[in-house]
Amino acid sequence: MSLKSLVLQECERAKEAAQKLLLLSPEDKQFVLFELAQDIEANAGKILAANRNDAALSKGRISPEMLKRLQVDKKKVHAMAGMVRSVAGLEDPAGKIISTTELDKGLLLKKISVPLGVVCCIFESRPEAVVQISALAIKSGNAVLLKGGSEALHTNRILTEIIRNSIKDNKGMPEDAVQLLETREAIREVLKMDEFIDLVIPRGSSQLVRFVRENTRIPVMGHAEGVCTVYIDKDADLAKAVSIAYDAKCQYPAVCNAAENLIVHRGIADKFIPAIARKYLESSVELRGDEETLKILRDAGIDAPGKIKKASEKDWATEYSDLIISIKVVSDVQEAVAFINRHGSGHTDAIVTENQSHAKKFLTMVDSSSVMWNASTRFADGYRYGLGAEVGISTGKIHARGPVGVEGLVTHKWILEGKGRFGHIVAPYAEGKRKFTHRKVM
Repeated sequence: MSLKSLVLQECERAKEAAQKLLLLSPEDKQFVLFELAQDIEANAGKILAANRNDAALSKGRISPEMLKRLQVDKKKVHAMAGMVRSVAGLEDPAGKIISTTELDKGLLLKKISVPLGVVCCIFESRPEAVVQISALAIKSGNAVLLKGGSEALHTNRILTEIIRNSIKDNKGMPEDAVQLLETREAIREVLKMDEFIDLVIPRGSSQLVRFVRENTRIPVMGHAEGVCTVYIDKDADLAKAVSIAYDAKCQYPAVCNAAENLIVHRGIADKFIPAIARKYLESSVELRGDEETLKILRDAGIDAPGKIKKASEKDWATEYSDLIISIKVVSDVQEAVAFINRHGSGHTDAIVTENQSHAKKFLTMVDSSSVMWNASTRFADGYRYGLGAEVGISTGKIHARGPVGVEGLVTHKWILEGKGRFGHIVAPYAEGKRKFTHRKVM
């Protein structure tokens, strides 16, 4: 069988599974997810063995940051199961009545939430994404096609196998609600299947997102890069600023919501930059600064050969995903906002200040999916936002924005119910014999 025929069959099965999912009740889906969480924990040994195999094969072939994302331990397995339970406990997003309008006596129009149908998610390195995305898809009533990175192939396989075995015929759920694609060639074929796939969500590098967008007619939801910035205002509390700036860069530098730029108001720069620089250097962070930043470091006697460099124009728009940060001095909030809107990626940005007026201006004018005040950019996450998990973070402005949980995997449909004795036709309204009431019922 050709690859095209094989992929076509997988897409057809996914479409069929999506139809069957529409018949499951919220209680059914919740039951299946709680059992899935148990099955993940029960199969921890298989998951860890497969992951050790992937890590051994990938060592030296991928960056240390990607290797860290790839690796799974017992703690991560329990975290996966906990995430599934968290998603299971969420309110079901599908089948909710959003509004009801009486068009005329006996003629009711309802707007209800419904699943998208079939979603294809493409991601890199993190095997836990298999569980995370599958749980969100099941909860929202969508079928999902998964494509992880080749470096995590064995882990992705065993996780998908566990999920499919767990959900198979459980409360009537089809195992083809979750399917794994294993090759790049398969993805090229899937991207042509706009007849079957309703949404593609790429999670990974800007190159991956760009490739997907350029090779499909299917709607794409994702973010190209995570160029996040922390702005330290002149009215910032120094200790608070150091703590937040450090966390945003160093708590986990290899993720998309880690800070890549640090911009500092000139009025606090002489105090703040040396303080944060010393803390960064203790954690082996490379500093790339503008001329003013470099002068402040020299005047403070801070010298770290190979770890302090001049920032280039390219640096301000670079997602390092590593222990590197670019630092720039600005004159006011307006310049900070302009810098972020020009160089950022619309992902997550933060201001540290005790000045409410400055904070309000920043929160209002920065054009990003998440904006923080006196909080680390690392909070921009589906689980931390109480969404249970996320299929990805969207920096677009249509359909969903920011961390995308179950609410981002549904759309809506209109249902018109005619309760009149003789049915309802448009002619009397067009002829002026009847008038619409357009009364909001809910």
